Amino acid sequence: MSNSSFLNEFLLLPFTDTWELQLLHFSLFLGIYLAALLGNSLIITAIACDHHLHTPMYFFLLNLSLVDISSISTTVPKSMANSLWNTRAMSYSGCAAQVFLFVFSVEVECSLLTIMAYDRFVAVCRPLHYWTIMDSRACVRMAAAAWASGFINALLHTRNVFSIPLCKGNTVDQFFCEIPQILKLSCSESYLREVGLIVVTASLIFGCFIFIVLSYVQIFRAVLRIPSEQGRHKALSMCLPHLAVVSLYISTGIFAYLKPSSVFSPSLDLVLAVLYSVVPPMLNPVIYSMRNKELRDALNKLIQLVLVQKK
Repeated sequence: MSNSSFLNEFLLLPFTDTWELQLLHFSLFLGIYLAALLGNSLIITAIACDHHLHTPMYFFLLNLSLVDISSISTTVPKSMANSLWNTRAMSYSGCAAQVFLFVFSVEVECSLLTIMAYDRFVAVCRPLHYWTIMDSRACVRMAAAAWASGFINALLHTRNVFSIPLCKGNTVDQFFCEIPQILKLSCSESYLREVGLIVVTASLIFGCFIFIVLSYVQIFRAVLRIPSEQGRHKALSMCLPHLAVVSLYISTGIFAYLKPSSVFSPSLDLVLAVLYSVVPPMLNPVIYSMRNKELRDALNKLIQLVLVQKK
């Protein structure tokens, strides 16, 4: 097999070869997937329906929930289907679509998390100028830039990866089509172009991470200067959920791609991939609703409204 154009399908890495454990994997992923869909859909609906939540912070949270649904829907359903039907196959076009959608989701999520950190920075450190800086037009532009940059980046990565000749089989050592695993199948140095693009993208993501860290250093400094305990608590309740989401998402992703080669193993790669691609979309709604009273109240109203209509 001298060229990727002769590939009809890829073979993904199964979680297990035992039928009973495959059913367990299907059940666990189904539970996680339904929880992520329900949680993020509730947040989207609550924010859209409650006019008290029509603020920049919740506007970006709505966008984040949309991305989380896209992200988990890209990888989990196919993995569940493979376990249920005891197969490993992923079509060539399906793999390309999965790479595009996954990179798109990752890029948009990182951008949104950075924008949300900036929003919290302005809210805590520049409260008098908040509505001037974060007006509706600025928010829409920032969100549009996040989605557009994700689309362009995903398009470049997908085009690069699937223009590379692949001659080392068709087995992808991951439960979804992950770019580093596909590059291992390359048989020419043309993959260096994609490696270069990955380095640029990784640098941008690392830059976002540094920006988020510096923003929170300034935020915590400002919070410590707030005289009232109630004021400090309110400021922290707005910031800590976002910081928890950033820590979970970026730390697992960074470790997955930058871990030392000495600790390489397919099982570890599989676990890390689940931690950064499957777990965050499920936990994000829980994290944001736990410490946010406004969002909890809106969700309670929404649930009560649904229950009343059913009666």
